[in-house]
Parts: sequence; C-alpha cells; structure tokens
Amino acid sequence: MSTVRLSTTSYVVLGMIAMRGPSTSYDLKRAIGHSVGYFWHFPHAQLYSEPKRLEQLGLLEVEEEDDGRRRRTYTITDTGLSALRSWLAEPTDQHYELRDIAEIKLFFNELADPGDIKRLAQDQIKQHEDRIAEYEQMQERFGHESAISRRMVTLGLGLEMEHAALRFWTSLAERAERGEFED
Repeated sequence: MSTVRLSTTSYVVLGMIAMRGPSTSYDLKRAIGHSVGYFWHFPHAQLYSEPKRLEQLGLLEVEEEDDGRRRRTYTITDTGLSALRSWLAEPTDQHYELRDIAEIKLFFNELADPGDIKRLAQDQIKQHEDRIAEYEQMQERFGHESAISRRMVTLGLGLEMEHAALRFWTSLAERAERGEFED
C-alpha cells in the first residue's frame, strides 16, 4: 500500500462509499453529481474504473450480482477507511485550484472585440446568478437537516465564491459598458 499513490478521485470514491454505504459506480456518479461534483470535476468514467482499482488494492470489497445486470456493489474495507482518515488528517499545501474558461478568455481580452468582453461578462453574470439560486434552493431544502449539516458547510463556501464571481463580472460588465475596453 505504501508504494501505491492514491489520487483525489480515489479519496472521493472512498469518502462517498464511507458516507453512503455500499454503492455501485452508478450510485457514486449520482451522489457526486449532487454533492462534490459542484466543486470537484472529473470524468465520470473514473467512477467506473477507480472502484475496481481500489478493490484490487484492498481498499474496497465488491459484491457482484450473479444474474441480471450483474451490478458490482462496493463497500469500504477497514484498510480503505484507515487510508481515507489518514488523508483527511494530512494538511493541504496545495493552493485553491480554479479552472475557468471565461477567465482564460478574459486574459486574452486585448485580442477580442470589445463587444465580446461585454457578452462574456453578461453570460457569466447569468451563470453565477443561476448557480447562486441553485445553491440557495439547496440551502433552503437541506440546511436544517442535522444528518447532513456537517457536509453542507461546503455550500457556504460555494455561495461565497459565487457571490464574489458575480461581483467581479458585474463590475467588468459596467466597465465594458463605459467603453474601457475600446481601443
């Protein structure tokens, strides 16, 4: 185990199974889509390959149906839970990771038409307003449920980040409207 590197995806899979209980890859895909998928994106194909790899490492156990769809249901092992808890206890020295296509486009704004910048800002405003509304609905629906209150703390960070982005893009749209990006 000491020579095997686990990725963030490995820990997401271990963590989701530890929290949810026995899960198929499809269960993981759905659960992640409604939770960490809002802030940690990765190809869903990994949710089918990674559990198999973790099973081979002894971190998950699998029970496979004998007939029908032959679903594989994964359960975390004591070794898997120990690996997850060790990872959770480690300090994180990596800086916040942001992968934002709009920000890349904005970086090259001097090559764009000024109207493109204004449209980009308006589109981002709409997207961030929509995400804020979605997060607020989640907060309204689930914020009072004590069983998941500890996991809802990330929603607060998500809302803060969306509000900050909305302020930025609104300010940029106002600057574009004033003609600041004209030659």
